[in-house]
Formats: sequence, structure tokens, C-alpha cells
Amino acid sequence: MRTDIASADLNMAWNEKPLTAADSKTISIIKNHFRENGLPFWWWVFPRARSPLTAEMLQAEGFAVVDRIPSLFTDLTASYTEQSDDRLQIIQVGDRENLALWEEVSFAGFDFPPETRRQYNRFIDTFNLNPDSPQKYFLAFWNEKPAATSLLFLHKDTGGIYFVCTLAEHRRKGIGLSLMQETLRYARRAGLSFATLQSSPDGLGVYRQVGFKEYCRVDVYGLAANL
Repeated sequence: MRTDIASADLNMAWNEKPLTAADSKTISIIKNHFRENGLPFWWWVFPRARSPLTAEMLQAEGFAVVDRIPSLFTDLTASYTEQSDDRLQIIQVGDRENLALWEEVSFAGFDFPPETRRQYNRFIDTFNLNPDSPQKYFLAFWNEKPAATSLLFLHKDTGGIYFVCTLAEHRRKGIGLSLMQETLRYARRAGLSFATLQSSPDGLGVYRQVGFKEYCRVDVYGLAANL
């Protein structure tokens, strides 16, 4: 996955089954592709893809484990509390004007490098706002100011949740919790049965409050020379 944004969080390779000796050239090609384009990236190894040979091959190409990211899962049988604070409003983004606000909040909330702003704008411009799009975007306002974002991706009976962030000045107000509840409420209304996400340490508490449980961890590798 390549976005052309100079952040490893938005460029990645991954494998869902163990690597074999025949993949050695592919690893080198992928590594050189990102290097030649000046893009940092992570290599994700999912649980069923782990093997001694997989680790050995990545290490031979200069990769090292950066983190083991919690992967969380929930069924959507729980009832989610409606927001009750008059200062808080959550909308589903349906037009370019609100998508621009979503972009501003997510860019600042994830602390992407300032020099990547133009590339990030180009990336967000590709987002599909059509009603039949599998991607749904949510934006929370606090006292009428944009404060937090989430993205729900619908696939069959499961939703993947991404781009969950709250601006630093609006944290610890319950905004993230309410936004997650609204995102999951939409997923259930859409007929989904399950939802998944990967979590940073900061978000674990909120996700557990809405019913997520950790089921596994994903090994995230980066090039040792860049760490």
C-alpha cells in the first residue's frame, strides 16, 4: 500500500501467510521500491503468517520488529449509549466541505509531518462519499468546533475501524468514547455483526469500554537503518 505520504503509518506491506524462500526477491523489490521513492513504510506480519523463516528473511533484508500492535475484535450485539452532552455533535461526513474538516482534524490528530500536507490532501481527495461507498466517515464537534474523527469500512458482515483520533486539546472529555459508540451504532444499523481495529496504547481503554477485546498482536517491522 503506497499513499506517497512520508509517514510509515500510511505506507505498508504485509503478509498473511508465512514467507518462503521464493519470496526473498519480492521482499527486496518492495524495500527498494519504497526507498527509491523516499517513503518510509512498515511491514506487518499477521499471526498466522509468523514463522522462524519469515522473521529470518525480513531480518536478512535489514528489518527489525518495531512494535507488536494489539488487534481488537467485538461483536455488535451490545447497545451503545446515545450522546447526551449538548456540547457534542457527531455527524456522518457526506460532502466535501465536512471532509475538509475531517482531513484537518485527522492530519493534526495523528501528528503527520507538516511537509506531507499536500500529499495528505491528495490522498483524502480520493475518498468516496457516494452513499453506496463501503467507507463511512464520522466527525465529532465540540462546541461547534471539529474535534475527532473515525472511518468505518464495511465488508460483508464485518466493519474495520480506522483513523480514530481526537485533537490534543479535546482529549479526556469523552469525545472519543461517544464517537466510537456512534461508529459502532452505525455499523450495527448497517447489518454488520462484528468490528475490528488495531489500537495504540492510548486508545485501549476507550475501545474496551465499548466492548472490544484483544485477540492477537501483529508484528510490525521497520528498516533498522531508519529506526
